[in-house]
Amino acid sequence: MDWTHLLAFNLTLLAALAAPGPALLFALRQAITGGFWVGLATGLGLALMAATWTAAALLGLEAVFALFPWAFLLIKTLGAAYLIWVAYGLWRDASKPLSDSATPGRKAFLGGLLVNLANPKSVLFAASVLVVIFPAGLTFSEKALIVTNHLLVEVIAYGSFAALLSTPPARAGYLRLKPVFDRVAGAILGLLGLKLLVGK
Repeated sequence: MDWTHLLAFNLTLLAALAAPGPALLFALRQAITGGFWVGLATGLGLALMAATWTAAALLGLEAVFALFPWAFLLIKTLGAAYLIWVAYGLWRDASKPLSDSATPGRKAFLGGLLVNLANPKSVLFAASVLVVIFPAGLTFSEKALIVTNHLLVEVIAYGSFAALLSTPPARAGYLRLKPVFDRVAGAILGLLGLKLLVGK
């Protein structure tokens, strides 16, 4: 393994981070509603869980899921239920004042963990990306480097999102459209949860 493998992995990771999905949507809303520190705490939770899925892929968890499909189904079902619960809360609180609807800072990290835990397919995606990018026969230290690199890239990315979106102009723009934004976000997260629940 050399630096070109890590560069390719990081570019793929950044592209995946920028793609609209439950993690990005949750992180953006948290930063706008709760400010920088809430956004950063949420990002830390999202990053830690994403890096954990990569570690699981490197350790062969996809093989465990193949051997024990019920384990994959259980995690997927619980994850889908959590996404639908978050979506319901967004829709329900769309018309409430910001202070009544933002996820408290002390729960932001846990919320980030749970949102990325909600999709066990991440380990299958990570496994496929890792196989394509990295050579076979990685040592333990190389695997540890990949996981640490993944964690750092996500923390920097979500920290940047939080810094950008916790600014007064971003917050003011959100407040003007809060009911619409929250209901759209709730609908998207709910659909993603339903897709995860019924999808293969």
